[in-house]
Amino acid sequence: MQLKPMTETFSICQVPDYSQVNFESEFFFLAQTDEEKSLVCLSGDVPANAIQADANWSAFRIEGILDFSLVGILSKLSGLLADQGIGLFAVSTYNTDYILTKTKNFKQALAVLKQAGYKVEER
Repeated sequence: MQLKPMTETFSICQVPDYSQVNFESEFFFLAQTDEEKSLVCLSGDVPANAIQADANWSAFRIEGILDFSLVGILSKLSGLLADQGIGLFAVSTYNTDYILTKTKNFKQALAVLKQAGYKVEER
C-alpha cells in the first residue's frame, strides 16, 4: 500500500457554522453532527469565526481508490502509530483515507509505517 505525504499544513477547527469556510480551497473536510460542526482546513484558511482551532497538523493520503470491502486499513495504521505514542486524526472521502498527525511527529510516523512495509512516496 502506497502512502503519499502532503506538503500542506492543516488545522482542525470547531466552528459555529460554515459561513466563513473558504470553499475555493484545494483541501477542506467538513463534519456536522447534532452536537458540533468541525472543519479540517489548510492552516492559512482557518475561518475568523472558529471557536477553537488546533494548528500544526501534517497529512498523508492512502494512494489509490479503496474498495469498501477492504477492512482494517485504518485500524492497522492507527495501531502501528499508537504503539509509538503517535496520535492521529483520520478523515475519509468516498475514494480514500487521509491520516493527519501533529507536524512534530510526522517524520517519525512515516518512518514507523515505512519500517512496517508501507511504501512512502518521497515529498
